[in-house]
Amino acid sequence: MDALVKTAASPPVNLAKVNWCGFKTIIIREYGRIIRIWGQTLVPPAVQATLYFTIFGGLIGRRVGPMGGFDYLQFIAPGLIMQSVIQNSYGNVVSSFFGAKFGKHIEELLVSPLPNWLIVAGYVAGGLLRGLLVGSVVTVVALLFARLQVQHPFIIIAAAVFTSIVFSLGGFINALLAKNFDQVNWIPTFVLTPLTYFGGIFYSIQILPPWAQTVSHANPIMYMVNAFRYGFFGVSDVSVPLAFGITIGLAVILFTAAVMMMNSGRGIRE
Repeated sequence: MDALVKTAASPPVNLAKVNWCGFKTIIIREYGRIIRIWGQTLVPPAVQATLYFTIFGGLIGRRVGPMGGFDYLQFIAPGLIMQSVIQNSYGNVVSSFFGAKFGKHIEELLVSPLPNWLIVAGYVAGGLLRGLLVGSVVTVVALLFARLQVQHPFIIIAAAVFTSIVFSLGGFINALLAKNFDQVNWIPTFVLTPLTYFGGIFYSIQILPPWAQTVSHANPIMYMVNAFRYGFFGVSDVSVPLAFGITIGLAVILFTAAVMMMNSGRGIRE
């Protein structure tokens, strides 16, 4: 009887604390994964950036000359930083979540009291963390080759954060839909890489013919790169408010889609 009275008098479970604990656990696990394999997560982007600056900036850039009113090395530096943020945010989430599916330990999350939107947010936070860490590393590399001005630091941070969120969500959806490792690599190879290279990293769209400029405006990465570059130099090929509007809009759409897919069991209960 005493035991029943004690059970009845037990305080209710604080779901907010439970949710925060689960969310924090996902982030800690993702951070541990990033740091544990730092030779695969942090070093390759630094090496890749060094090669880009050496070959495209140092060798080819001398023949190209100034771009957009700036030295070519200066011009491509923000684009290369943003490229690293995009690739690593996407790659972290798609590999981590698909690995959870493949290893069959995604069920531990599904049977937990965590709501699906918080699971999505946890993995996106992990992708954001890696994207910003790698972006910081590449920024250090960029400073060895070019002098970067910082005119709007808030815009730099906001552009990097929202872009990382968008591509973390893209990686999450890719992981949900993928049924094998080939499908995990298909989107980065045939969609993400072309969009990135044609996103204004190595050139200003103002030098393109009118028809190519029109096509470039359909590429969301072009807006993200230009918003990020505007934070450094105060110049952009597109409207910065429009760039943020598109980026935030994509983040909302992709987050909604990811949560709806989780709620329906798409890709995890098939």
